[in-house]
Amino acid sequence: MAALDLPLSLLDRSRTRAGEPDARALASTIERARHAEELGYHRFWVAEHHGVPGIASGSPAVLAAAVAARTSRIRVGSGGVMLPNHAPLVVAEQFAVLESLHPGRVDLGLGRSLGFSAPVRQALRATDAGPDRFLADVETVRAFLAGRGPITAMPRLAEPPPLFLLAGRRGLALATRAGLPVAVGGALPDLVEPLAAYRRAVLGAGGQPYVIASVTVMIAETEERARDLLLPEAWAMAASRATGAFPPLEDVDAVRDRPRTPKQRAGVERFLAQAVYGTADQVAQRLGRLVRQGVDEIMATTSTYDRSEQARADAALAELFTTA
Repeated sequence: MAALDLPLSLLDRSRTRAGEPDARALASTIERARHAEELGYHRFWVAEHHGVPGIASGSPAVLAAAVAARTSRIRVGSGGVMLPNHAPLVVAEQFAVLESLHPGRVDLGLGRSLGFSAPVRQALRATDAGPDRFLADVETVRAFLAGRGPITAMPRLAEPPPLFLLAGRRGLALATRAGLPVAVGGALPDLVEPLAAYRRAVLGAGGQPYVIASVTVMIAETEERARDLLLPEAWAMAASRATGAFPPLEDVDAVRDRPRTPKQRAGVERFLAQAVYGTADQVAQRLGRLVRQGVDEIMATTSTYDRSEQARADAALAELFTTA
């Protein structure tokens, strides 16, 4: 089995677990980041979600600061800050502080998603102003970080942190217009041509295209066991589509044996179809196909109920990469 020769990173969403206090999820994120650094992971990103019972991370800048303070080498960032929820100056100031405290280790991933539900969007006072407004806000953040804003964002930086856009098919067009690196998720095989178009356009404009593939990955001793370990996340995703609430992770056995409606079964299978799971050899082969489609970096989004199983999966994945 040939090792994969590209950077390997992690996105952790601070998933809550049934029967645990939410604060445990945040402590677990920091523990996982320390473990990822020991394993040689390149980046460790945290997420922004509001009013979601299954996710404890509502403030990526605060959580990234905690992660960076407890690590020493791994890059730390956001996957991502949802820009419609924030003033560009505030985002720039937060990440300027992070970069000043941890120079050369901070990434700023920016996304366009609004809140999970109408009450959340109302509480955030968020409005979707469209792609042109989003790109204008991205450029405003970039200008503040570079010291080119209409006012001086403090602290001033010698070198601003790199910006990334979170994207699916439509978001790739925005990343192309901005000429920025992109983190893509979803059905990646369906994005082969859009990714190729992104590369051509950014290169043609004199930029440097860079593609991070955000992939749900799980490694276990058998393919069946790896599939089982993904069931808590798959069930939470399917349940959220039916109830509008994304729940905490539950034990594998409880989820596996739970009766499901046809719609819930379809949701679980849809999630699993986009995941990469199996033995180490199987996962290496499947990730290798993604790499050949033009991916520069893999960012795993693995989560399961049992944290010890999650830690073992993180270690097994790192063994597949020469850079980890």
